[in-house]
Amino acid sequence: MLNKFLFKQIDNSSLIVFRIIFGALCFLESVGAIFTGWVTRTLVEPKFTFNFIGFEFLQPLPGNWMYVYYTVMGVFGLLIMLGYKYRLSMLAFTLMWSCTYLMQKSSYNNHYYLLMLLSAIMVFLPANRYASLDVKINPSIKQISMPSWVKWVFVIQLFILYTYASIAKIYPDWLDLSVPKQLMASKANYMIIGDLLQYKFIAQLIAYGGILYDGLVIPLLLYKPTRKYMFVASIFFHLFNSIVFQVGIFPYLALAFSLFFFEPEKIKNLFLKNKPLYTKAEIIVKGYKPILVIIGVIYFTIQIALPLRQHFFTDNVLWTEEGHRLSWRMMLRSKSGRTSYKIIDKATNKPEFIVMSNYLTKKQIRSASCKPDVIWQFAQHLKKEYAKKGKDIMVFVDAKVSVNGRPYRRLIDKNVDLAAVPWYWHKHSDWLLPSQLDK
Repeated sequence: MLNKFLFKQIDNSSLIVFRIIFGALCFLESVGAIFTGWVTRTLVEPKFTFNFIGFEFLQPLPGNWMYVYYTVMGVFGLLIMLGYKYRLSMLAFTLMWSCTYLMQKSSYNNHYYLLMLLSAIMVFLPANRYASLDVKINPSIKQISMPSWVKWVFVIQLFILYTYASIAKIYPDWLDLSVPKQLMASKANYMIIGDLLQYKFIAQLIAYGGILYDGLVIPLLLYKPTRKYMFVASIFFHLFNSIVFQVGIFPYLALAFSLFFFEPEKIKNLFLKNKPLYTKAEIIVKGYKPILVIIGVIYFTIQIALPLRQHFFTDNVLWTEEGHRLSWRMMLRSKSGRTSYKIIDKATNKPEFIVMSNYLTKKQIRSASCKPDVIWQFAQHLKKEYAKKGKDIMVFVDAKVSVNGRPYRRLIDKNVDLAAVPWYWHKHSDWLLPSQLDK
């Protein structure tokens, strides 16, 4: 049974077409980040970036080199699309994208995380065995089939993602439309559709339609009688997200995943008319089976476990952010903060209030005003900056934070020197005050 599930040979049209679309989207994401000003705002203008804690050695290249960096990533995207030196190109893009993902959190996005995971997975897939320059150069690698585990890697990853995204929305602030209404209020200035987005039925559609879509999309795409209807719903859902939320390539990447749910003959006839259709359905067990099973079990166990870690921290994740990232918690809350940083020189006991704009961009200031880990990192940064001047300082933070429009409440014990406390990724930070949010 396991051999059939993993190694039954199936037509590879879906993977080949997905590789072409994936490479094109990697190119568009890379060059788009330059032309939309994202690279400028996120990686060039800041004096430093807030990395994922533990990756402080990753900082943007100086000057204008990040534009070159993203251009090179775009080139690798094109090479992936064309299937030239596929594994090398895919590996290079994966490493470069992962570095930019880990070096900054001000623009944290679940979709960026997904792209990192998919890129790493794609390195190991036989996605260049047809309609590629690699095949043209070396015809002996040409194949029209692939082992079925390739398809199921995508299906299982998507099922985990969408299931957690659905479950995460089942909480009071989402169900009573507070969050969807706030999301739409921020879009009121949109031309043509801005006023329409303010109607209550739109908030209801986002709230309840989002839960239903995320929870049902994979099962209904797998079930043949409902497949085409769910695909039509997916087109509407993702185009709505693209237009309203402007989330880059993700809506189109999500639609591309549909390739793995439709019959290979349809994919072949639509995109690869001259390709032979594989119909033998042989079971060819590869020698790498033990490694594949071990890596697969470990990988998907981690993917299932990471979103659950929030339940092992004290207090509400909406407040503490502990367990928020890497958990498919998408657009679930809005936070704002009124925060001040006070330093005290240990030698003179002289206090000084920090002007945040002297160190941070506007986007960074928003993060350093309401997100505990970023606040801690900024305190550590201030300590290092003053150490360069020969000063040993303490850093005290007075942060009042509003979650989903609630009254502002103090987030941090303002009597704790944040420059002196360590960060623990595996347990609650006791300098965070209780949220008083409903669990």
